[in-house]
Amino acid sequence: MKNLQETKVVIVGGGFGGVRTALNLAKINLPGAKIILVSNKPHFEYHAALYRVVTGKSPLEVCIPLNEIFENKNVEVVEDKIVKVDLTRKVLFGESGSKYKFNFLVAALGSETAYFDIPGLKEYSFGFKSITEALRLKNHLHEVFASCEKAPKEEKVCLVHVVVVGAGSSGTELAGELALYTKEMAKNHNIDPSLVTVDLIEVAPRILPSLPEKVSKKVDKHLRSLGVNIFVNRAILKEEIKQVYLHDIEMKVKTVIWTAGVKPNNLYREVKGLEFDSKGRVLVDEYLQAKGQQGVFVIGDAASTLYSGTAQTAISDGKIVGENIYRLIKGKHLVKNTPKKPVTAIPVGTGWAAVVIGLVELYGSLGWSLRRLADFRFFLTILPFKKALLAFQDGKTICETCSICLPETEVKAVI
Repeated sequence: MKNLQETKVVIVGGGFGGVRTALNLAKINLPGAKIILVSNKPHFEYHAALYRVVTGKSPLEVCIPLNEIFENKNVEVVEDKIVKVDLTRKVLFGESGSKYKFNFLVAALGSETAYFDIPGLKEYSFGFKSITEALRLKNHLHEVFASCEKAPKEEKVCLVHVVVVGAGSSGTELAGELALYTKEMAKNHNIDPSLVTVDLIEVAPRILPSLPEKVSKKVDKHLRSLGVNIFVNRAILKEEIKQVYLHDIEMKVKTVIWTAGVKPNNLYREVKGLEFDSKGRVLVDEYLQAKGQQGVFVIGDAASTLYSGTAQTAISDGKIVGENIYRLIKGKHLVKNTPKKPVTAIPVGTGWAAVVIGLVELYGSLGWSLRRLADFRFFLTILPFKKALLAFQDGKTICETCSICLPETEVKAVI
């Protein structure tokens, strides 16, 4: 590119990959280059801590305004939803009616929930992919427990029965947190805690099937010690308003949480010129450019790369793409993507986590401390120290939906 005055870099998606790309490009500070980040939300969502919002922690740990992240940086943040992409004309079309021309495009739209055409699942289950869904689930739980207080005993059992479908990292983390949280909610609402049931259902032969079997067994054992019932080799067939059907089990249940399926954002499929693998992910070259499309990068969950689908991979992708856009502008050789196996940190209830770093495995309070340290370290990469500390500390505060479950300190503050 000889004329830097015309260089426009448009990044679509304000998640891990999109934010990292924009920050890296802003740091390089290319003269004349305009960096635009288009996101359908005004904030970044820290999905790694989403499960904590469901169980009463402050949503401020998960929800960080994009304007705060890019304060005093050469990045224009635009709130809009991209509905059409024309790679030939190099223009994006927003739901607002705006058009965004680009010289370089970074598609970081992430993934969305996949329901696999299971009858009733989308209508009657709770998703777990955004802060909106997490808060909706939290509100629902409080409503259910409040209505349960005066219900007949046989109805109570159904009302306080929670089923989490999908025992990957998200489902496992949520089940562990709910096992403790629902017992406390029961006490607050004068319900016998022994009536509360939390089930974790997995179609594979064991939970956390992508991790080593030893890790899976350790986490399984700890979940059971918290009172979680685990069902493996079970596939959900359909769901009705108060009933879930598995291959060999029928459950009367009021709350079903679906964490078992994700797929690349639907917009990718509508873009002419992209090619896909068998999982619906976009084929990219060794520099993370969409196959056959120079200057068009696809990163994060939707890229057909090793280890895609994790926040760590998306962040790594963002760093590489930021560097490669700079190199394309300068006419230099590009940096190859060399995927690294992500560190795994699975918190299971307060104060306990399983951490896998290469061949090293850590469990219990040490694992938990390392996980929280990793959370804080991430905040430091996108925020100044004081704001990072504030976001991290907000995760320790309680932000309940119903007055009955408010901590004493909050009740006094309200009064």
